[in-house]
Amino acid sequence: MNDKFSPLLKQALTEPGIVSAAYGRFHRFSIGNQIVAAVQLQERSLPISPIASFNRWKDLGRSVSKGQKALSLWMPITVKRRATDAGDAGDAGADNEERLLTLFKLAPRWFSLEQTEGEDYIEPIESPQWEADAAMTGLDITLEHFEFMDGNVQGYAVKRRIAVNPLAEYPHKTRFHEMAHVVLGHTEDADCHDAASIPRSIQEVEAEGVAFLLCSILELPGRDESRGYIQSWLDGEQLPEKSAQRIFSASQKILDAGKPVTSSDVTQ
Repeated sequence: MNDKFSPLLKQALTEPGIVSAAYGRFHRFSIGNQIVAAVQLQERSLPISPIASFNRWKDLGRSVSKGQKALSLWMPITVKRRATDAGDAGDAGADNEERLLTLFKLAPRWFSLEQTEGEDYIEPIESPQWEADAAMTGLDITLEHFEFMDGNVQGYAVKRRIAVNPLAEYPHKTRFHEMAHVVLGHTEDADCHDAASIPRSIQEVEAEGVAFLLCSILELPGRDESRGYIQSWLDGEQLPEKSAQRIFSASQKILDAGKPVTSSDVTQ
């Protein structure tokens, strides 16, 4: 059972199809929880099907079958930590200062449809929808004319502006990549000019990780290229846990920002 984001992202990279399948069934959950739920169901040889808490299944007229083990999803918890505990020792008064930190802990509270019995239940699978213009507006990112002459440069990000090479092989993937640079904060201190050859740093892996997840969720081409791009930089090494967390967080922000607004979302 994965208890960190890094091995979960690695599994998503090596198992084509798991990300889009998980989104279709678990779209109400975060991207990380979608994948961790799908992984657990696969490990138990159960299909990717609706999941709910014990009490929710009871409300739906179903009960958890005897002997079934709950699925675990990440839940946020808030903890207090003294400044010195976090390695932030400063002046003499720092020992008395406390900070609130949000951490994630796996909690076993969910069961799949196949782990329950009772009244018939069918939940429709949702097809992912995403609108680039809505996402760009919601995230305060501007698309500008591509001005580089170097054909190897697929795109670039400057502050909160991005550009995509008209000749890019997968313009949508490049757009996700450049948007990720902005959302991840990579452009706060420097501009990001992305060549199509070899990744330059951990920033490239983070941005391409976001592009991979979003292309997978929306079932867009370019996923194989993303995997190769990421794996060539990692060269068999484990992705830092902090970077994996940032990849999932940025992917969620970009996906949520581009979801179409429906009539039920509008408050009268």
